[in-house]
Amino acid sequence: MSPEMFSGWGIRTLASDMGAYNPASYHNGSVWPHDNAVIVAGLLRYGFVEQAQRIATALLEAADYSGGRLPELFCGFSREQFAEPVPYPTACSPQAWAATTPLQLVTSLMRYDTHVSRGGFWMDPVLPESYGDLHISNAPMAGGRITIDIANSVPSVQGLPDGMVFHQGQRPWLAELVEQAGLGSQAQFDISNTPGKA
Repeated sequence: MSPEMFSGWGIRTLASDMGAYNPASYHNGSVWPHDNAVIVAGLLRYGFVEQAQRIATALLEAADYSGGRLPELFCGFSREQFAEPVPYPTACSPQAWAATTPLQLVTSLMRYDTHVSRGGFWMDPVLPESYGDLHISNAPMAGGRITIDIANSVPSVQGLPDGMVFHQGQRPWLAELVEQAGLGSQAQFDISNTPGKA
């Protein structure tokens, strides 16, 4: 989140104080919405909520300057230098990776997590107040469709399929779920040796 890495519109591919930095380079200083969505997901996973919110909000604000559609990438010039993101001349738009970015950002900020085989659905929203309320209808889950409403970061869910239980909060680590299910020690060993949360 240093000013050398965070342009004000997103995280650059290379810090501005590095020798090879070029804000108009494809990989050496540009901002990729897709990569930033992955960064946001990782930050939230490790509890860096404020930083994740800041990046997500910057990207969604950047989309306002390209007709609501995030391009493949844009130049890494600082937001203090230019009042809007500087387009990368040959960026694809639409582009599949970039098109998924807003969905990944919102889903990450919802802290939406399912484990259908354990019959669990977890959500612990940290949507910034500036986003307002969120309503999602007809979302697929476990062979059914659900409706999700989030107001003031408080979620409610309607239409859960039989066997699915909604838990407000973050999903336990997969190793904990396996232990709760009473599965054998070999299954616990296999899963607990998998890095991170599945």
